[in-house]
Amino acid sequence: MAERELALLAPAAGLLALAVAVSLARSVARVEAGEGKMVEVARAIQEGAMAFLAREYGTLVAFVLAMAAVLTAADRGTRAAGFGPAVAAAYLMGATASLAAGYGGMRVATMANVRTARMAQGGGLPAALAVAFNGGAVMGLAVVGLGLLGLGGLYLAWVDPARPATLAVLNGFAMGASSVALFARVGGGIFTKAADMGADLVGKLEAGIPEDDPRNPAVIADNVGDNVGDVAGMGADLFESYVGSVVAAVVVGAAGVAATGAARAAVEFPLVLAAAGVVASLLGIAVTRAGAGGDPAAALRRGTLAASFLLAAGGGLAAGWLGLPRAAAAMAAGLVAGVIIGLVTEYYTSGDRPPVRQVERSAETGTATNILAGMAVGMKSTALPVLVVGAATLVAHHFAGLYGIAVAAVGMLATTGITVAVDAYGPIADNAGGIAEMAGLPAPVREVTDRLDAVGNTTAAMGKGFAIGSAALTALGLFSAYAATTGLGSVDLLDPRVITGALIGGMLPMLFSALAVEAVGRAAFAMIEEVRRQLRQRPGILTGEQRPDYARCVDISTRSALAQMMVPGLLAVAVPLAVGLLLGPEAVGGLLAGALVTGVLVAIFMANAGGAWDNAKKYIEGGALGGKGSEPHRAAVVGDTVGDPFKDTAGPSLNILIKLMSIVALVFAPLFVRVGG
Repeated sequence: MAERELALLAPAAGLLALAVAVSLARSVARVEAGEGKMVEVARAIQEGAMAFLAREYGTLVAFVLAMAAVLTAADRGTRAAGFGPAVAAAYLMGATASLAAGYGGMRVATMANVRTARMAQGGGLPAALAVAFNGGAVMGLAVVGLGLLGLGGLYLAWVDPARPATLAVLNGFAMGASSVALFARVGGGIFTKAADMGADLVGKLEAGIPEDDPRNPAVIADNVGDNVGDVAGMGADLFESYVGSVVAAVVVGAAGVAATGAARAAVEFPLVLAAAGVVASLLGIAVTRAGAGGDPAAALRRGTLAASFLLAAGGGLAAGWLGLPRAAAAMAAGLVAGVIIGLVTEYYTSGDRPPVRQVERSAETGTATNILAGMAVGMKSTALPVLVVGAATLVAHHFAGLYGIAVAAVGMLATTGITVAVDAYGPIADNAGGIAEMAGLPAPVREVTDRLDAVGNTTAAMGKGFAIGSAALTALGLFSAYAATTGLGSVDLLDPRVITGALIGGMLPMLFSALAVEAVGRAAFAMIEEVRRQLRQRPGILTGEQRPDYARCVDISTRSALAQMMVPGLLAVAVPLAVGLLLGPEAVGGLLAGALVTGVLVAIFMANAGGAWDNAKKYIEGGALGGKGSEPHRAAVVGDTVGDPFKDTAGPSLNILIKLMSIVALVFAPLFVRVGG
């Protein structure tokens, strides 16, 4: 097969992934949804989720169109290479693909939740697991399918590796994906945590209402939030990482082609590797379905590991066939790093592991010690992932230089199809438990959904760890692409422009996190006041004689999220542009380096501290230290509430901050070079 024809594998694999996604969606739709209260609750969750998504997308369209206009105007105003209508069109394609993946994936997820509850009632754990996982797999396959279809199509239609300027369309596609991802993560995170905090602080602590009790006015908003944050938000996050990693490797590979006349196989290999990852993910999904058995954790782990082993074999064969054996070693470094980071995250956040048990025991002496213990676990958890990413970077660079670092990121993310499937399974299982509780289904049904949900909590934490690790490697790959585009040979910390950029970059994750946490606090305040008002003015809610106004709580979360997501999101675009236009490309190099170091550390700390607090609370709710209603439980609920915006809003959004800053720098690099010159 000629080298140019290899690129056909990317859109072909994308179409295959989308075809399987459609098939899985239909299989979920064919499952009986139940009746009565189950359907009523599920409809309220789906309507709330889709209404939020429609309003969020309406806000994003204005931003996306404005950025497309900027990309077009930059060409006319500066005559710099890398801009123009083609890049703007690619930007719109990337944004549209991300929006489409989020919409389709979340629609199926909100359809799968009630069907999971129904299967837990009629078919037991294996049947319920199959529905929940298939629902999550639609999101995962939509991410990789639309990503590869878009990238592969643009590459075939527009890119000539010998002419680096033509690569700008791929940069535009990646920037479109990144723009949507940040707002989806921040907006979804604000929504879900405002609802969660209102439900917990008023419902559990003040009114003594159990979790998922229909008497809690915020309960529907809480379940809606699981979808907009952990399905659409996580999907957009990994869509961005997936696309960005492939683009970075293609750009760095093309720089070698243009500079040395090297074989174009280096440019095609990332696309081939991503296509191999789709096939590996599909086979992993099949293994998971076939091996559902009675242990959901084992089934999900089996599928994920199977996909990783298959990718290692397939990617290695492809690299050898293309004459790039050293690139295979770089790919393996990224793949292994992703698996290790997932296992490390599981250790620090799983309910039966020593770190979480330490946080749980600390609740015996009150809220303060519980919060301190969680913070300590989060801080300690940064060490191993950073060492793993550093080791993967060194190994990849040793074998294939800057190109190897970019390929390592592709290796880590090539199995995104099953990674997102496992992660999106979690909120589906969580919603299924909520529906079972609100519909008053028998206790054995809730036992099944609780078991699925417990596994989902761990997979969600592992998904966040994977997202952070992949963000680090993707940002390094994009930095390599930026360096290749600008001719930046090194980052000189003795250069005052560089150190200024590094200090600004190091500060940004802290400022961004503060804005995100404050946004959650303001939104949660409004939610808490509303829940209190309803319980005060309508006392029949607690006795079951009056129905809470669920729609009002959903509306509060929606309005708060949309109003407060813009400022944090705009930082990622405005700051690289300002630094580059004022101080030049060297300062942007320092900016990206500073943001990467601080952003990764803070993201790991926040995600794992939040996960530890969450699972410590759940461990106590299982009967430890007096169980629900005890003083340790009250302390653990407060700790979990502190951790909510850490692990579900600020922490995950930092992944996208560092990647979006990198892709903005890459897209606008031609302007920065002109300033520096």
